[in-house]
Amino acid sequence: MIIKKIGAKAVKNSRGKKTICVIVKTSCGRFRTSAPSGKSKGKYEVKSYARGGLNSDIKFFRKLDVEKINGLGIEKFEDLKKVERLVNEKIGGNSLFAFEASLLKALARENGKELWEFLGGRKRLFSKKDAGKKFRMRSVGNVIGGGLHSEGVSENRPDFQEFLFIARGKSFAECVKINRNAYKMARKLLKAYQRNDEGAWETGLENETVLDIMSEVRKKLRVDIGLDVAGSSFYKNGFYNYKNPSTKLNKNEQINYIKELIKDYKIFYVEDGLEENDFAGFRGLGKSCLIVGDDLTTTNPSRLKKAIRVRAINGIIVKPNQIGSLLKVKEVVDISRRAGIKTIMSHRSGETKDNTIADLAVGFGCDFIKTGIYGRVREAKLKRVIEIEEG
Repeated sequence: MIIKKIGAKAVKNSRGKKTICVIVKTSCGRFRTSAPSGKSKGKYEVKSYARGGLNSDIKFFRKLDVEKINGLGIEKFEDLKKVERLVNEKIGGNSLFAFEASLLKALARENGKELWEFLGGRKRLFSKKDAGKKFRMRSVGNVIGGGLHSEGVSENRPDFQEFLFIARGKSFAECVKINRNAYKMARKLLKAYQRNDEGAWETGLENETVLDIMSEVRKKLRVDIGLDVAGSSFYKNGFYNYKNPSTKLNKNEQINYIKELIKDYKIFYVEDGLEENDFAGFRGLGKSCLIVGDDLTTTNPSRLKKAIRVRAINGIIVKPNQIGSLLKVKEVVDISRRAGIKTIMSHRSGETKDNTIADLAVGFGCDFIKTGIYGRVREAKLKRVIEIEEG
């Protein structure tokens, strides 16, 4: 592949904040990727940008010697190693993700393939054994919001960050339709009118009242219930400090509380039920449902391996810009698959209309994709998966 030009610019995400877009031009066209921005960030994520910030990373790409990149001989996915050696520590995770994704899009086109196909994804998202019966990838949608994602919108918001529906459909398109209907039904039951920064409904209700409403929806539609507790966001000085209603729980009390919710509400999915350093606490939640690490693991192979060693999780959130390197993203997915850990390719709260994670989810064979339900930047990913499914 011969690159003609590499460029970068600032674009605005769904929260109106600036993020980076990297453009790679070859004889086959112009290929661009814009990076999302997380509001609720794990302590162990890589920095979004190098020391000089967004503008510094943009200048790096504008000054980057294209001939040096061409001299690397980038022809396959594994050649990203050469790119990473060249740009090592000169740009941040957002920029590295956007650059590598644009390079891969160009490579895919050079080879006459879609990105998901170039990455090794199957033509159809059904396994041969279950063809026509069970869909391989499911949609995780944020329906009702709380925590940091609803900061400033509702003073008495739920302490848990996200209340999720995971539809059970025979196709991905059907999963998306079911989740949309669940979203509308939840709004009527909540009598909600405002949305937060992920398009989820705002409410002043406490966690368990929200779960009661979600249970009502589940009675009528084929959905499972999920939670993103985001335990680190309200953990301080050894306690989980709840505001709605006001109470403090120590580690063991938090474990027991989450386990009670799992049992009482038949919860399918719990993400970050404890704070980001508590591997043993995650293990204490058991395996009665999908116990998912996000801030705990930050798409980092080393932290994932530790989580596997101590049997802390059976599911992991995969956010490419948490680690930057798409080589490491694939490594995380591959390690997870070998260990029987379910993978959830995920958006961030500050998103763009870029749909790259849809291709990554299909190409790497993830079990779920978490994109939200409402709003153009969320729907762009869902539509892309449907497009792949129906193509």
